[in-house]
Amino acid sequence: MRSGPVGESKEVAARSRRGRPGFRRAAWVALGLGLILSLAACGDASNANVGDASGAAGSGTIAKPAPRRVQLVWPTPNPAYAAGATPEAYVQPTESGLLESGLFGSVRSGGRQFHEGLDLFPIERDKAGEALDPVFAALAGVVRHVSANAGASSYGRYIVLEHPDETPAVYTLYAHLASVESGMGPGVKVAAGATLGKMGRSAGGYTIPKSRAHLHFEVGLRMTDSFSAWYARRGFGSPNPHGLYNGMNLMGVDPLLMYALERAGKLERMDALFEALPIGLTLRIAHAGEPDFIRRYPSLRARDGAAEGLGGGWEIDVSGTGVPVRWKRLSADEVAGWKRDEVRIVATHAEVLAANRARDLVDKKRGVDVPGEDLQTVLQQVFGLR
Repeated sequence: MRSGPVGESKEVAARSRRGRPGFRRAAWVALGLGLILSLAACGDASNANVGDASGAAGSGTIAKPAPRRVQLVWPTPNPAYAAGATPEAYVQPTESGLLESGLFGSVRSGGRQFHEGLDLFPIERDKAGEALDPVFAALAGVVRHVSANAGASSYGRYIVLEHPDETPAVYTLYAHLASVESGMGPGVKVAAGATLGKMGRSAGGYTIPKSRAHLHFEVGLRMTDSFSAWYARRGFGSPNPHGLYNGMNLMGVDPLLMYALERAGKLERMDALFEALPIGLTLRIAHAGEPDFIRRYPSLRARDGAAEGLGGGWEIDVSGTGVPVRWKRLSADEVAGWKRDEVRIVATHAEVLAANRARDLVDKKRGVDVPGEDLQTVLQQVFGLR
C-alpha cells in the first residue's frame, strides 16, 4: 500500500435492532481490530524477509516472477496508516466520540446500528474550518457512477468505481465529497491514486458539522443487475436516481481488513479479502438458475466440476454481515423434494452472528432457523425471490 500522491493538496441508512450489546460484542470488535493490527504488523516482518529472487550468479537458476499482488493506495493524504499508526490517527468517530463508531460493522448505537464503511478525517482545513484534503482512488478502475447532487442520497456527493482488473471485480465508493474532480463521469478510467474529488460533509437528509467532515470509504460487491425491478417491488415511494449504484445494491466489507491483508503480503488477489471474512451461516436454496451475481463474481464459486448453468440449487456461506461469499453448486438430487426457491439454513455460527447484531440474518420460527429481514433482502436481490 502506498499513500496518495505527495504534494496534492450510506452514510448508509442504519438498521436498528433491539437488544443491548453486552460484553461479547465489545470483545469481538476488539478482537477484530486486534486481528487487523496484527496482520499489519506481521506485514512489516514478512516484507523484511523477502530475499533476492534472482538466484546466485552463475547458478543457472531461473527466477520465477513474483506473483501479482493487489496494490492499494490510501484514499486520503493522511500518512498515518502507512506509518503504522493506530486508527485514532485517521478514523473519524461520530458525535459519540467512540473510535469504533467510525469503523466498519455493528459499531454504532451500542452495536444496534450498522456502518458499512470506514470514516477518515482530514489533515488540512481552510480558515473557515472546512476540509481541504483530496480524495484518491484506492485502485485503478473505471468510474461507474457520479452523484453530484448532495441532497440525492445519504451519501451526499459520491463516486463509485469498479475495478475490473481485480478478482473479484470489487467496487469502491467515496462519499460526503465537497466537490467532484472535473471530468469524472461513467466510463472514465482512473489510475490508482488519481484525484476523484475533495473531502467534505455533504449529505442528504441530515447535516454533518464541519468538525466531523470526513471521507466515507467502502469496498464490496454489487448484488444484482435487476435492482430497478427489486426497488420498484419494494414500493419506496421515491425515484432511484442512482441506478445500479444505489447504496442498497452495494454490500460492503471491512476496508481496514483489506489494507491489513495487503500490508501483510496476503492480498495476491482480492479473493483473499472475502476468504478472510468470518462466516455467520450456511444456507441451501433450491434454485436451478445461475444468478448474475455469481456470473459477475465467478471466483466466489467453488470448483465443483458442475457444468455452467446446470444443477438443482446452491449452497452458500454467508459472512457475518450478510455477504454471500462462498458458493457451491448442488445437484438436483441434493434438493429433491424441495419447493422451488425454498431456503434452508443448514449451519450457523452464533459468535459471529452475535458480533453483528445490527444485521438481522437469522430468526427462529417454531424452533427452526429461518432467514431474517436482512438475509431476506439479499436473497430477494440475488435470486429474485418475492
